[in-house]
Parts: sequence; C-alpha cells; structure tokens
Amino acid sequence: MALTFSQRLMIGLHLIAGTCISYATASPANYPTLATRQTTAGYWKPSAGTTWQIQLNSALTSTSTNVQVYDIDMQENTAAIIQTLHNLGRKVICYFSAGSYESVRPDASQFLAGDKGKKMDGWPEYWIDTRSSNVRKIMIARIDAAKAKGCDGIDPDNVDGYQNDSGFPLTMATAIDYMKFLADAAHNRGMSIGLKNSHDIVNQTLAYMDWQVNEECEQYFIEESETQTECVKLKPYLAANKPVFHIEYPDGAPGNVDPAVKKAICENPDVKGFSTLLKDMDLTAWVDAY
Repeated sequence: MALTFSQRLMIGLHLIAGTCISYATASPANYPTLATRQTTAGYWKPSAGTTWQIQLNSALTSTSTNVQVYDIDMQENTAAIIQTLHNLGRKVICYFSAGSYESVRPDASQFLAGDKGKKMDGWPEYWIDTRSSNVRKIMIARIDAAKAKGCDGIDPDNVDGYQNDSGFPLTMATAIDYMKFLADAAHNRGMSIGLKNSHDIVNQTLAYMDWQVNEECEQYFIEESETQTECVKLKPYLAANKPVFHIEYPDGAPGNVDPAVKKAICENPDVKGFSTLLKDMDLTAWVDAY
C-alpha cells in the first residue's frame, strides 16, 4: 500500500532524532573521514552511516557536496572525474543498469533480440533476461570498464525484474544467482557492490553485498504491519555494519520541499541509522539538507 507524504504526516509517526544527512560545501581539508569496516579483502567496504551523494542525470557537475561517497553514472563519467573525487578523499560508486536495455548506451548493439523483454513502466528501457550468457558477458565488460576507470564499487540497477512483468520467467532464485554472479565479478576485480532495492532477497544476499541502495522504502507498508514500512526489511545491513544508502523523492523537489514533509521523512524511526537523501526524480546534483 502506497501513501502520499501528506497522508504519512496525518498518521502521526512517532519521531526520533533526525537521520537525514546534513550537507554543506567544504574545502578539501574539511572533508569527512571515511568510515570503513575492518576487512582482509582487497576492496573497500563502507560502514553503516557512511555519507553519500548521487547524481545520475549527467556527468558529475559538482564535487562540492561534503560527503564521503559519490554514486555516479559509470558510462557518463570519465576516469579523470573519478580521479578528481579520489584526490578529494572521496570513494566512488559507479552506477549502471544490470537489468535493463537502454538504447543510448554505447554497448546497446551487443544485446541480442532474445535478451530483451517487455518495456519497463514509465521508462524508455526494456527488461533483459539476466539468465542469458550474452547478457552476463555484457555485464562483465561493464564491470571491467568500471575497474579501468578507477571505481571503488558498483551500483547495478534494475535487478528486481523478478518483481515485475519482465517477459521472462525470472524468480527470486534467479535474482539471487545473478547477484552472486555480479558480486563475484566485482570482488574479484577489487571493487565492492550493493543490492539495489529488492528487499525480499536481502537476507539471502547479505553475505556478499557490501551495502544497499534503496529508493522510497518509506512509501510502502510491509504486508505484516499497518505501521512499519518496507524500510525495516533493510535493517540486517545495519546489524552487519553495512550502510543503507536511502533515497526519498518528496513532492516539491527540487528546491521546494515542505519542512514538515522533510521532518517526517528524516525522523521516521524505520530509517534510523540509514544514510538518507532527499532528491528529485531525475537524480540531478540537487540534494536537500535537514
């Protein structure tokens, strides 16, 4: 069941200390120190509470947001941009779609007709068959490109085709297998990886996922409860000291978000400990402070 932000305000959530990230521009000397889990593995593992920014609508337009991690489009951004962020002490997560076909991507011609399924609702993309050996070969090439550019981790999107009318017989089991495939590829190349949305396979994939990227979990109640949102299903990440990089898209974004709406989002107890951002749907450089 989805609620509007106005409806959520009306039900009187019990509010606790704010959990949205506070943003400011800062000089390099004042950038926050990276929090990292102790590990013997040869790749970066962020800790719960790591601060972040995400911009996917274009190549990065600003490096001034004072956070520890930037999530940016892998194909839109150059190695030089990633190096600039590294020089500022930031880690870089590189985004690409691992579950959809986009005609504008430089490797679009490599997808076979049988790899492409039904059109995604609301987006100029098509679901792909994540079981396909050809699809997996394309994804390995994308992960190799992320490594070559210097990315510290990857953010593979649209891995929840099993929850949608994709045109393929995708299931939770095929999604778990695909995430293990992507995780092995990333880790073997010295990069970390996160699970995007897909809250119902959190427990089955937690051991090899290094963080969660979630969109709008505050908008949906879990079936077993009329008061708890789907955000609570992501809590195993916090228990494992892994961050939940959380995004909400409030009415009025960018630039005109009602303070009461912002307060309700950021002080929802279901997202306590999350790294929460308020963003516009286009995922521009705009981000709201709390």
